[in-house]
Amino acid sequence: MAAQRVLEMDFSTELGKTHRIRVYEARANLTGAEVNTAMNDIVSKNIFSGTSGQLTGKVGARVVSTDSSDLNLA
Repeated sequence: MAAQRVLEMDFSTELGKTHRIRVYEARANLTGAEVNTAMNDIVSKNIFSGTSGQLTGKVGARVVSTDSSDLNLA
């Protein structure tokens, strides 16, 4: 069995759309304050942009945890 934690950060863009950035293998002890600071830095420093333009603000963030199990096909 394998568990995976993915941090998903949603940002608003200058064209009024939402842009999602995913960080795989997120730490188990990640805090909202740490994510908030990182998102503020991403927006203020114009680190990323996409087809919807520059990131202009924060919409939300979440950690998605999934478990998977291999099946025996015998």
